Amino acid sequence: MTATKINILPLRLKRGDTIGIVAPAGPIRDREQFAAGIRLIKEMGFQVKFHRDIYRQEGYLAGTDSRRADEFNSLWADPEVKALFAARGGYGSLRMAASLDMDLIRSQPKVLVGFSDLTVLLCAIGKGADLVTFHGPTVSTLGTSDGQSAHSLFNTIANPRPPEPIRPEGLEILAPGDAQGCLRGGNLTNLCHLLGTPFEPDWDQTILFFEDVGEPPYRVDRMLTQLAMAGKLTKIAGLLLGDFTDCGNTETIWQRALELTQGKIPVWGNFPAGHGKQNFTLPMGLTAKMNSAVGQLQFNALCTAAPE
Repeated sequence: MTATKINILPLRLKRGDTIGIVAPAGPIRDREQFAAGIRLIKEMGFQVKFHRDIYRQEGYLAGTDSRRADEFNSLWADPEVKALFAARGGYGSLRMAASLDMDLIRSQPKVLVGFSDLTVLLCAIGKGADLVTFHGPTVSTLGTSDGQSAHSLFNTIANPRPPEPIRPEGLEILAPGDAQGCLRGGNLTNLCHLLGTPFEPDWDQTILFFEDVGEPPYRVDRMLTQLAMAGKLTKIAGLLLGDFTDCGNTETIWQRALELTQGKIPVWGNFPAGHGKQNFTLPMGLTAKMNSAVGQLQFNALCTAAPE
């Protein structure tokens, strides 16, 4: 068993802090949804800041690779900005990930929140800067998330550490047992795309979480099988299966995951994170414990914190 890695936990936010909004992937297609998310952030007591060209569109991307990378790096360097939220997902984070200023990110640890395509940046920064990142709603999905998800987001990034335990309603204990490890993961498709790249996460003794959207069961099966054949599923300590929106019969996905893990680790289904209405915020890189007896994911304060 490998030792638990100590990661940097960014400062929690306070009312009045400024959140920078970035578009590192797809363009903002629904401005009303984006505006609704901005309103909710302001209602929670935060300021927002984003570049004028955030609405730029280059085909299926929010501008050129250099534009998106420059936007990200400049807002991270801005001393007024205490956190970065992704405007939306889509595709494109992988194309600009190599242009992130990891020295800057490591020297000025900040909160980064996003999911779906942002899995790439969550993993890249977690690995390259040893920073805890946050798998949670984008600005464009925040306005349509349920109240519990909004509470989870702001409680996780604004309250004293460690985050509250998560004890979801409707959780399915597919394979019982307890496990402890560094929480990692995100979107299943993007995790598979990271295999063999410099941004591939460390799988050893992790609590692995993943979710997906719009992938038929055979494609999910193919990706799970790829992770297994690459030797990744034998390394993890536990598995959290999130929301699989528009992916067919969820129980088929669960069954395949159980086949591949062979009862050797605890596996939970219906974890409230992903592309559905419930998308709880998960601190990627923080040590977590799966307690199957009570169906609760607990977080340990094993990470260093930036000085107040």
